[in-house]
Amino acid sequence: MTFKRKATGFAGAMLLGAGVVFAGSSAAFAMGPMVDAMDQDMSGGTVTASKIMAGENGWLVVHRTDSDMKPGPVVGYAPIKKGENMDVAAILQEPVKSGEMLMLMVHSEAGGMQTGVFEYTLGAKEDGPIKPDGKLVMKVVSAR
Repeated sequence: MTFKRKATGFAGAMLLGAGVVFAGSSAAFAMGPMVDAMDQDMSGGTVTASKIMAGENGWLVVHRTDSDMKPGPVVGYAPIKKGENMDVAAILQEPVKSGEMLMLMVHSEAGGMQTGVFEYTLGAKEDGPIKPDGKLVMKVVSAR
């Protein structure tokens, strides 16, 4: 009986510790899809989102933008998985000069003809942007 109490106490402590980790993960995902990134050096031909939360598999899509904050032409993309994605780097398909702005946006994998192939073009429905509550999930960064 004493052994059972010790095992239960230890198991309870382990579950409590695990519960804190799971609760933290659930709380992070409960905030919904998001992109986090900072201004960065893009002279190496990549841009990185430090963290992305996604409700489904999809894409980090890099659009050119400016002070109007409207998404422009796509200049890069990278696949993302459902859930938490850390340090997602997209290879830029054209040079980005210091001071230029890019919009890092979460797009869906839905609507395309092929899974795992990025099919979006500006304004298309294939692999288009997600819009929870009608709002784009994005972050604007500047090249240093």
